[in-house]
Amino acid sequence: MSFRQLLQRELNALWHEPWQLALISYIPLIGIFGLWWLFSAGLPRELPVAIVDQDQSQLSRMLVRQLQANAVISPIHYQDVGSAKASMEKAETYAVVVLPFQLNRDLLTGHQPIIDIRYNAQYLLVGKLLSSQIQLSLADGLKHKALIKQLASGVPMAQAKVNINPVQTQISALYNANSNYIVFLLPPVLLALGQLLAMLVFANSLNRELRLNTLQEWFSLGIRRVLLAKILVYTPLIVLQGRLILTLLYQYLGLPLAGQFGQLLLAQVVMLLAVWLLVLTIFFLLQDSARVISFCTALFAPAFPFMGITFPTQEMPLLAQWWRLLMPSSHYIDTHVGVVSYGQSFSAFTQQIVSYWGFLFLIPIIVFLARKVKRDTQVVLSKTQCSEVN
Repeated sequence: MSFRQLLQRELNALWHEPWQLALISYIPLIGIFGLWWLFSAGLPRELPVAIVDQDQSQLSRMLVRQLQANAVISPIHYQDVGSAKASMEKAETYAVVVLPFQLNRDLLTGHQPIIDIRYNAQYLLVGKLLSSQIQLSLADGLKHKALIKQLASGVPMAQAKVNINPVQTQISALYNANSNYIVFLLPPVLLALGQLLAMLVFANSLNRELRLNTLQEWFSLGIRRVLLAKILVYTPLIVLQGRLILTLLYQYLGLPLAGQFGQLLLAQVVMLLAVWLLVLTIFFLLQDSARVISFCTALFAPAFPFMGITFPTQEMPLLAQWWRLLMPSSHYIDTHVGVVSYGQSFSAFTQQIVSYWGFLFLIPIIVFLARKVKRDTQVVLSKTQCSEVN
């Protein structure tokens, strides 16, 4: 069978498998636009926060208004701390702010009252956002009170402002000026799902040989040629999906892009080849459709947290860091950040591609396992023929 016929064999198999066809056509589109819709607001707004005002003074009401003026916070009043905590435990609110009794009097008399702020750290990004925004809003309100107190004591306005803000800090986001969650989260989330999708597509193509019991035909056609045909069919299709994602993010949505598409597309091709090697190793090792899918899914599922976008990977346990190195997306994300944020040079891109060198050790393992599977298949076939003759 010629190589062109092998390609036609893979295309026919793809056309006659509805689930496989869906994975490379409309399912990615639904996933892409669904995720974009989830993050389309750009920033979380009006997050419910439980407020317990035990002071009921003019100052405490002013602080509540400061919180309400923040677009991120939506204050909800509770009568006691217990009910406020219960609302946070039920995920009805994400944080609790307790304004203590005699807050205003303690401030006027020089005491240091404690404003209790608690947030649900299970919602990592929401919790950190609320923690910072609540503190900023309360600080602005308390600074105004402190300024009035100093002016009443006879301190000049200029000196009072210096006393309140001895050091002024300016924070400027270099690559995400508006702190937009689409810029921050959507690309790595799509990358993690895209890697999982690529794994499913290639694993389904390999599992089809098991399902239809065509391994003997596969070996007779030449396993290298059949695998090359599979790679040449599915790699361009998956890269086309990646190109669609990049077009949506950096052309249609207009997210900032300092570099060029070329490096990202080439990096995606290298990442896919690494994914194919991992899937092939697991396929020849397990030789069971359900177990292959389950093992590959367990391997690739934690791709997003292992990218180091929301959590520093250096703080992970050693086993988690080794696991991270097994995922091609963890290598690709360095290129993505370098191209998108820094507009890195091609020499830096080349150094990042070298980080995939460890996946080359899978090639001799795949060859060894494939030969073993071929021998086992031939032994089973010869035993079957002997039984038929007897």
